Amino acid sequence: MQQAKIAVDENLTPVRSLLEQAGYQVVSIADMSSADCAVVTGGSDNVMGIQTTSTKSTIVAAPGMTAEEIVAMVENSLR
Repeated sequence: MQQAKIAVDENLTPVRSLLEQAGYQVVSIADMSSADCAVVTGGSDNVMGIQTTSTKSTIVAAPGMTAEEIVAMVENSLR
């Protein structure tokens, strides 16, 4: 089975570590277009630095959540 690729905002180091420990391939948010899921710090952030973007990835906004809660949301989105 192919390993899921998760794009993670650079400010979310604990989330990145937990996802890597769980066996996911973690990439920079700049690689979001090739990821199965993306984790960002908040819904109002312009994560790509452009006004429009298109992705098939599930976006998980992480404000106010623990790293464990975020990983659980990622896992649920991949099911």
